[in-house]
Parts: sequence; structure tokens; C-alpha cells
Amino acid sequence: MSSRTIRGAVLERTGAKPPFARSRPLTVCNLQLDPPGPGEVLVRIEAAGICHSDLSVVNGSRVRPVPMLMGHEAAGRIEETGPGVPGLEPGQRVVMAFLPRCGECAACRTDGRMPCTPGTAANNAGTLLGGAQRLHRDGEPVRHHLGVSGFATHAVVNYRSVVAVDDDVPPAVAALLGCAVLTGGGAVLNAARPGPSDDVAVVGLGGVGMAALLTARSLEVGSVVGIDALEEKLKRALDLGADAAYTPEQALEAGIRPDLVIEAAGHPRAFETAVQLTAPGGTTVTVGLPAPDQRAEITPLTLTAEARTIIGSYLGSAVPARDIPVYAELWRQGKLPVQELVSAEVGLQDINQAMDTLADGRAVRQVILFD
Repeated sequence: MSSRTIRGAVLERTGAKPPFARSRPLTVCNLQLDPPGPGEVLVRIEAAGICHSDLSVVNGSRVRPVPMLMGHEAAGRIEETGPGVPGLEPGQRVVMAFLPRCGECAACRTDGRMPCTPGTAANNAGTLLGGAQRLHRDGEPVRHHLGVSGFATHAVVNYRSVVAVDDDVPPAVAALLGCAVLTGGGAVLNAARPGPSDDVAVVGLGGVGMAALLTARSLEVGSVVGIDALEEKLKRALDLGADAAYTPEQALEAGIRPDLVIEAAGHPRAFETAVQLTAPGGTTVTVGLPAPDQRAEITPLTLTAEARTIIGSYLGSAVPARDIPVYAELWRQGKLPVQELVSAEVGLQDINQAMDTLADGRAVRQVILFD
């Protein structure tokens, strides 16, 4: 079968200067997409969320090969399957998971604590799991973003990069389950694991942080507090059920000492704040991804003298095939209102402006909806 023409947002270069609406590092254009090979599926994209990890590639904080078709948080329907795809059929709605798990390497045997080794290598190379490359433009290869490339009308992905969900899960909700909820929710359920009386705080109220807040709120815990520098996000946290909301300065002045603190901002000062706020005997979970050259400063004595724990949690220490159905069921029961994380719907043609909104800290989750 021949390649098909699709439309998507291609990152031409990294490190462009904002405003991105002017420098325009992303080009919306036609590309050629090969049919699915062995172990792969063709997905018609229905919705794609715009995440800070996308911005990190655009601004050069995360080095990836270019040109690259961007987007890693998406959902859609399977249109075609290649040979050797188990348990998936055309017509199914699927959530895209940006870190595929081979299920066989030593990292995959850590129950989500470590990212899959072959999956990480494929993501770094801009290929699908197993090394396949299915995107072209004018005869030249275009790289895949984190095995998904969801800012497009269609995608070919390895079957280990998708998890099927029932049709009652709307496309925008399904998309957010694959990154914001998988990461933020996993920081709570898989890494922090709060008990019934534990107080929980979340530092950094973007999509991942708000998802962590919603997940903590869905559990029987002592209290849930949101912390962010922007007043509008503090108001949103209260609307979503937080018991209190503070700026970092207000939280430190108020002397709150939660048992569990989730850092979801991806900034060293946010990490320092999270550690400083954590109660003696408590746990700090960091899921944010700062630039590799950024540094934070903490006092090691407090870790020993106060019996503190710091946990790094990549992708919410998730096993997507295990965890996504859990979040879908929490949404179905009304305990996890993921739809409330959508702060704006944008068109694919507005992708550069959407990156500016994200860089300004004004977005929780912008979502591209495809016809």
C-alpha cells in the first residue's frame, strides 16, 4: 500500500526565540505517511494536547533531531493495523502513550519506576519503537516525536504506544489521559501513595500539576493544596476542589507542612520550594523536567535529621496499559473531571501562538481538535 498525505506541525529548528508567533519554528504542512508495518497501527487523530514537554523541544531545552513532527499527547481511532498487532482492531479509540514499554528489558521489570530502555532510545532517535521511521516530506525523512507525532491528522505508531479505551471517553479527555493525567496522577498514585490522613500539596499548576491535584482530590486524603505563582491558576485550583491555594511566598509564610508535596513545574526554584515545604518524615515527588543545565540547592541535613524522602518520577512511574484504564474509570465515576483541565481549544494552524501561551504560563491544557 502506498503512502498517504497527511497534514501536521513540523518543528524546523530548535532554540527559536519567542514570541513563536513571529519566529514560527513550527510549520503546518503536508507530509507523506507510510502504511503501518509489523507491530504498528495507523491512527486517525481526534484530539491532541499541547504540553510543556513540546515547548521544551521547541525552545531547545530538550535536544531532539529535526525536522520533527511534534505532539505526544493525543487520542484517536485505529484505521488500520499491520501484521502482528495483538488485541487492537480498526475502529477502536486509543490513547497515545509517549513512552512505549517493550515489556522485556530490565527497566520494564521495575513496575513503572524506570522508563523502558529501548523505548527511551527510540524516543531520543526520533523513531518508533524498534527503529522504524514512517514520515517523509518532499522525499526527506521527518522524525517522530516520542513515538507519537500527534500534531497531525494521522499517525503510525508501534502498538505498544497506544492503549484502547471505551467509546464513552471523549477524545479530549482520552488525549489528556496519555500525558497530563498519566504523569500527574501517577506522581500521586504510583510515587507518593498518600494515606487517608496525609496532606498533599502540588507545586506548579499546569496540566500535569492540575492532574495531580485532581487525582489527590479523588482520594480520601487529609487536604489538598495548590501552589503556583499565577493568581488565575490558584483560583482554578480552588474551583477544582483544592482546600487552599497559595503563591510560593504565601505558602512559606503560612508555614504549611504537607506530608506529600508534588513538584510539577519543571523549575529548580519550584523544586526547592517543594522540598522546603515538605513536613519532617514526608515525601517530595518531582515530575517536572527542567533544562539539563539548571541546578537546585537544598540542605542535605534536613533529609537525614528529618527523615525526608525525595522521589523522582518520570511519566508518573506509569505502566500505561495498567494505569490508563484506572484513570478512565475514575473519570467515568465522576471522581476525576479531566475535562476541566482543558483551558482552550485551538486549531492546528495556531500552534506557534499556542506555544507562546504555554511559555507565558497562562495555559493549563490547550487542546487541538481534529475533524
